[in-house]
Amino acid sequence: MLILFKKEVSSFLNSLIGYIVITVFLLVNGLFLWVFPLDSNILNFGHANIDGLFTIAPFVFLFLIPAITMRMFAEEKKSGTIEQLLTQPLTDLQIIMAKYFGGLILVVFSLLPTLIYFFSVYQLGLPPGNIDQGGLWGSYIGLLFLGASFVAIGLFASSVTDNQIISFIIAVVLCGFAYLGFEFIWSLDLFGKYDLFIKSLGISAHYASMSRGVIDTRDVIYFLSVIVLFIMLAKISLASRKW
Repeated sequence: MLILFKKEVSSFLNSLIGYIVITVFLLVNGLFLWVFPLDSNILNFGHANIDGLFTIAPFVFLFLIPAITMRMFAEEKKSGTIEQLLTQPLTDLQIIMAKYFGGLILVVFSLLPTLIYFFSVYQLGLPPGNIDQGGLWGSYIGLLFLGASFVAIGLFASSVTDNQIISFIIAVVLCGFAYLGFEFIWSLDLFGKYDLFIKSLGISAHYASMSRGVIDTRDVIYFLSVIVLFIMLAKISLASRKW
């Protein structure tokens, strides 16, 4: 499993894919935080925080993470190497986890350089260091969990098809619904006293909760449940070849 994990990470870092993903993530967020004259612009906003990063990043991840995961199984299926991979002395779950952690590492690599934004705002504050670090680190943890959930969803999407474009589209739709879909349903006010429960099914509600700087075990359990659910669905998808 460790060998396969290293192979996945090296395949990202030895090709343009990994560097393009990291560059696009930093570029898009950097433009919204420092260049575009919007509410998310740190210099225009006048307060020492990088809340704009945690508002914009989920939408960037919504497209970048499916772009990372779309090839994980779809490419193996199309090239015919999936059978060779599945005949290795590894269980289906070990193969899935190796690929999952490979994608997750790339998400971590894309987040690490954003600490430059934190350091910049930390120094720009009056006085320096005048920034809500509790909320900031909570937001980072929430963003990491969100990215981890998107990787699991994208991995499942890649396991159900041999076409990378279809995998990408399925992953974007599923991630988009998981993040915004339940919020939209909740806003329609159709379920009365169950509306808050509907809202709590979405990633956005738990991500927003963590962004306040309070790491609630309910939020952690929710994200872990989403990750486990889609990893298990990917396992079932791979196992279906035997049916």
